Amino acid sequence: MIKEEIEKLREELSRHNYNYYVLDNPTISDFEYDAMMQRLIKLEGENPEFKDPNSPSVRVGGAVLSKFEQVEHTVRMNSLGDVFSKEELFEFDERVKSSLEGREYEYVVEMKIDGLSVSLEYENGSFVCGSTRGDGTVGENITDNLKTVRSIPLKIENAPEYLEVRGEVFMPKASFEKLNEEREEKGESLFANPRNAAAGSLRQLDSSVTAKRNLDIFVFNLQQIRGMELKTHRETLDYLEKLGFKVSPKRSIAKTIEEAYEAVLKIGESRGALPFDIDGAVIKVNSLSERELLGETTKVPRWAIAYKFPAETKETIVEDIVVQVGRTGVVTPNAVFTPVRVAGSTVSRATLHNADYIKEKDIRIGDTVRIRKAGDIIPEVVEVVKEKRLKGAVPYEMPLNCPACGEPLIREEGEAAVRCISSECPAQLSRRIIHFASRDAMDIEGLGTEIVEQLIDSRLIADAADLYCLEFEQLVKLERFAEKSAQNLIDAIERSKENNLDRLIFGLGIRHIGAKAAKLLAARFKSMNEIMAASAEEIAEIDDFGMIMAESVEKYFDEAVNTELIKRLESCGVNMRYESDTVSDSLAGKVFVLTGTLTTLKRAEAQKLIESRGGKVSGSVSKKTDFVVAGEDAGSKLNKAQEIGIAIITEQELLDMLNV
Repeated sequence: MIKEEIEKLREELSRHNYNYYVLDNPTISDFEYDAMMQRLIKLEGENPEFKDPNSPSVRVGGAVLSKFEQVEHTVRMNSLGDVFSKEELFEFDERVKSSLEGREYEYVVEMKIDGLSVSLEYENGSFVCGSTRGDGTVGENITDNLKTVRSIPLKIENAPEYLEVRGEVFMPKASFEKLNEEREEKGESLFANPRNAAAGSLRQLDSSVTAKRNLDIFVFNLQQIRGMELKTHRETLDYLEKLGFKVSPKRSIAKTIEEAYEAVLKIGESRGALPFDIDGAVIKVNSLSERELLGETTKVPRWAIAYKFPAETKETIVEDIVVQVGRTGVVTPNAVFTPVRVAGSTVSRATLHNADYIKEKDIRIGDTVRIRKAGDIIPEVVEVVKEKRLKGAVPYEMPLNCPACGEPLIREEGEAAVRCISSECPAQLSRRIIHFASRDAMDIEGLGTEIVEQLIDSRLIADAADLYCLEFEQLVKLERFAEKSAQNLIDAIERSKENNLDRLIFGLGIRHIGAKAAKLLAARFKSMNEIMAASAEEIAEIDDFGMIMAESVEKYFDEAVNTELIKRLESCGVNMRYESDTVSDSLAGKVFVLTGTLTTLKRAEAQKLIESRGGKVSGSVSKKTDFVVAGEDAGSKLNKAQEIGIAIITEQELLDMLNV
C-alpha cells in the first residue's frame, strides 16, 4: 500500500509540475500541491527502500557538494557567431548559399534567451546528468541543481534509448526582482541582472539554495538521440515538446533571409514586454543534413548565427544630482532618476563620474535623459533629450565644500576629480574602514557597512587600529549584536592579524595602490619597515610600478598620522612581514592573459594559482604573452592572440599546468 501511494503521489506531482511550469496552466492550488509534496517527502523518509533519484521530491534540493565534478561533452557545445546589422546577417546568408551550392534551404528563427547554457542527458527516459557548457568541451556536473528546475522533466514517457538536449536556464524578471528585494532586506549584495543571478544560482554547492531561486529553462537544440531519426530542427523541437520539454517560444520558419530579418525585427519589438530577458535572435538552418554539409569551425557552427540587439535605451528624468565621498576623498556626483526598467533590472541611479563629464553632456536637474547599461550591467547616461528640457533648468555646479565634513574641496591640477583632503572627514573614515575589512584586504567577515557605521556612531572606533581594541562586552550592548555574532566578529578580527603583509598594504587604501601592486611591493621589500624606509626611486624599480605609484607610497608614509596608525596596528599584533605564497616555480617567467568566463575558477583564484607557481597574469595581450586562457564567450583578447600567434589554451589545460 505504501509503495502504491508513493508512486501515485509521484505521478500526480509530476503531472502538476508539467501543467504549472511548462503549460502555465495550474490545475490545483499551491496549498494542495504543497500538502501532496509534504506527504511524499514524509513517506519517502519513512520508507527509504522506495527511494527514486528522479522523484518530484528532489525538486526541493538538499544535496550538498564540496565541489562540482567535470563532464566532458561528447557533442561539443559551441557558442554562436554574432552579427549586429542587416548587412552582416545577409553576408551570413551569402556564405550559407555558397556552401550549399544551389540547394534549397530555409531558416528557423528563435529568441536568444539571456541565461546559462546547459546540457541535459536522459537514458531510457530518466534524467541522468546535467552540466554547464564550460569551454564547450568540458563543463561542470550540476545535475542536483538542475533537478530543482521544475520545468525540466525528470522522467520522460515513450522516450528514446538515449537523448541529450541543450537549453538555456534563466531567471524570470519577476523572480529576479523578488530575489534582489529579499537580498537587500538582508543587507546582501544585489545581483546585477537576471543572467548573473541564474548563473550564480546554478553554481551553488547546496542544491536547496538553487531550489529557492525559481529558475526556468527553454530547450533549444537536440544534441544527440539514439532510437529514432529526425530530419529538421523544427521537427526536433516539436518532438521534444511532445516529450514534455519547455522549448524555444515563438519560433518561426523563414523561407528567405528577408523573411528571417523580418522575424528578427518582430522579436526585437516584443523584447520589453517579455517576462524574461533576451539579448537577440538566433537564425538556424532548418535541415539537419544541410547542417552537416555546412559544418563548424573550431568555435562556432556555420549553420547558425546570433543577431544581437543593441543595448536597450530608455528615457527617464534626472530628479537630483547627489555627491558621495569615497575612501580616498574623491567626491563623485551621482544622478538620481525616476526609476525605469532597463536591460532586465530597475535603474534609479548612475554615476556621473566628475564635473567634466556633467559639463560635456550638459546634464541638469530636471532633464529628460536616455540611459542604457554599459555591457548590459552598469547604468550610464547616453545623452540629454534637449527638446524636453524644462525652462529655467540651470547648469550643475559641483559643491565647494565637502557634504560630509564641510571642509573646502580641492581639484588638483591635471585631475578631473574633486577631493576632500580633511583627515577628519567622517565619510572617508567609514569607507576607509570598510575597505580595510574587505575580502581582498584584511577579510574581516561580518564587518559590513551598517556595522562599521554603528561602531563609528557609538564612538568605539575612529580608525582601523581601533578594530583590534574592540571587546566582546562592548559589542553585545549594541543593537544587531547577539552573543554569537559579537564573538564571531571578535574572532574574525583576531584571525586577520595573521594575514600576509600585502593584504594590510592594500587595506591601508594608499592612493594608486591596488591589490596587485600591494603584493609586488610586499614581495620586493618583505617588511613594513623596509617599505616605509624606501625612497620613491627604489620603489619605482619594481616591475609594473611607475613613478606616480612610487611617489604615492612615499607620500603616504611621510605623513605622521599614517606612520602612527602603522605603529598602533603593530602593537596590536597585526603581522608586518611578507611570506611568499609561491608553492613552486613551475610557471616561472610565464605570462598569462585570462579572457572570457572561467567555469571552474574565478578570475582572482586563477591569478592567485598562477602567481603561486611563479607565473604572471597580464591584462592585455602582447608579444610578451606566453598563453591566453580562453573561457566561455572570449572576445577581442582571443582575436588578438590568434592574430599574433600566441598559444591559446582552455581552462582545463590551465588546470593541468597548475596541477590542480
